[in-house]
Amino acid sequence: MAQSNIKVAVQKFGNFLSSMVMPNIGAFIAWGLITALFIPTGFFPNESLAKLVDPMVKYLLPLLIGYTGGKLVHDQRGGVVGAIATMGVIVGSDIPMFLGAMIMGPLGGYIIKKFDQFIEGKVKTGFEMLINNFSAGILGGILAILAFLGVSPAVDGFTGALVVGVDWMVAHGLLPLTSILIEPAKILFLNNAINHGILSPIGAEQIRTNGQSILLLLETNPGPGLGILLAYCFFGKGTAKQSAPGAAIIHFIGGIHEIYFPYVLMRPLLIIAAILGGMSGVFTFVLLRGGLQAVASPGSILAILAATPGNAGSYVANISGVLVAAVVSFIVGSLILKTGKQTEDLDEAARKMQEMKGKKSSVAGSFTKQQGDVPASVQKIVFACDAGMGSSAMGASLLRKKVKQADLNISVTNTAISNIPSDAQIVITQEELTPRAQNKVPDAYHISVDNFLSSPEYDKLIDQLKNDHTTSKAEEEKNVSAENYTDSNDGLLKEENVFLNQHFSSKEEAIRFAGSVLVKGGYVEENYVEAMIERDNMTSTYMGNDVAIPHGTEEAKKNVLRSGFTVIQVPEGVDFDGEKVRLIFGIAGKDGTHLEILSGIAITCSDMNNIEKMVHAKSAKELMAIIQSN
Repeated sequence: MAQSNIKVAVQKFGNFLSSMVMPNIGAFIAWGLITALFIPTGFFPNESLAKLVDPMVKYLLPLLIGYTGGKLVHDQRGGVVGAIATMGVIVGSDIPMFLGAMIMGPLGGYIIKKFDQFIEGKVKTGFEMLINNFSAGILGGILAILAFLGVSPAVDGFTGALVVGVDWMVAHGLLPLTSILIEPAKILFLNNAINHGILSPIGAEQIRTNGQSILLLLETNPGPGLGILLAYCFFGKGTAKQSAPGAAIIHFIGGIHEIYFPYVLMRPLLIIAAILGGMSGVFTFVLLRGGLQAVASPGSILAILAATPGNAGSYVANISGVLVAAVVSFIVGSLILKTGKQTEDLDEAARKMQEMKGKKSSVAGSFTKQQGDVPASVQKIVFACDAGMGSSAMGASLLRKKVKQADLNISVTNTAISNIPSDAQIVITQEELTPRAQNKVPDAYHISVDNFLSSPEYDKLIDQLKNDHTTSKAEEEKNVSAENYTDSNDGLLKEENVFLNQHFSSKEEAIRFAGSVLVKGGYVEENYVEAMIERDNMTSTYMGNDVAIPHGTEEAKKNVLRSGFTVIQVPEGVDFDGEKVRLIFGIAGKDGTHLEILSGIAITCSDMNNIEKMVHAKSAKELMAIIQSN
């Protein structure tokens, strides 16, 4: 457990670092293009336009990073104070202060956030704007001075030491050894943190002094991943072999390295192929003096060619490094695939990848099994989640209402994935759970959604069903709806279980708070709280529309004593895997007695106007009235 927590903490920290840089990649590319075109050694040397280079790398890029870092912590005000604080490290140093911006931006956002929390409810009416503006200015100014006097010299010295260390590794031929860390870190989703949090800042300084940097090729080299995917093309089996050619194109041309991670997770020994390929590529870059004069993001061969200095030697060096890495990883990967027993499940590997990433993958859908059209004469639709207690029940309630409005006699039920009936014709799950549902009922038509409260897939499905549906009296009689639980609403939503104006630093803190309320109310045993954390780690309980419904796993149903709810209002929001949640409904369900009120919550929360009303409700009674009116 401790090791897992450390891994999650490292991933969160890495994701936070990269989140400050990734939204500003366009600015990095603009600076790189101007550098490549107009400096004295560029494609079109121009003394006047070259004057843009230094101000952009010294002021524009660090300020953007600082603003983004502050905004991640405390929205617009955090961004403003973060940018002010970042100006202190910029002026206090002669080198690009990317690392300093990554420190002062979030620090500025954190300081102003704590100040706002301290004065909340204490400012007299009419003085809000005055306090807000002066507090941001005063705190930002103080932080800028502290950054100028203390942080800037410290970061300056640290960066200088890193540059000296890199130069020493290059001089002694040790730079290829970095692949031992970089290639496994990619699979752990620290690639953006390493590339943009460490390598890019040092690389920018090298570009400013030397015209190019080899560091920008260490993580972005698509060669190792390409070799592994090509090995699967020739020596893989089943779905892995069939999907590998398409994945290779997406990886090499599109620059999405994430797409080859599941192929490595299927055969963990392939990390050796990635490491040896990476080391060979870096050795080639060093030997032939390769390097880039701008950040290449994403790590596509096209981006690398675009950022390569405009001389034949640089193109030969960079292309050779990519090809050598691909050849070496292909040879090693082929040996591993040919000599070992292959038990390949690409869907399962993609699911593991998302669990390791800690959030939804943008490419996981590329691995799911292809299926045909919606079946004719649909009689049974099943929503499924891990426990069948919360998210699936809400999704089923919403679709059931749409089915009724469309005058279709179709059974819409919800259940745990392990209990999906074999005669289910259409199964709807969250994207991360679709592979499990496909394994359970492979003959069903599967629909993946990422937002149970307002997914466009609902209306799309209804339109398709309208075109081809026949009525079945037997199925109509079997239709299970929340209306069957007429006695379930008594005492479930209690005023003492509604909490307004709450603040949480993380989703885990918020989930534990919801769980503690359920424990104190006598709804669940204490073990249920840990099961709520585990359930959200398996698949996010974010439902869409700024709503999350944390609840336990299927195994934790035995820890539920009776059905109960807690409603938690978080006006400033709390991060649930990159999604802002302002309303939290903690759920404990037993014997379906919670389904009627859950259905009402789902219908209420499907309308953003109702969400805004509940977020701004001034009392528990007001919030409860909004739910009960639907």
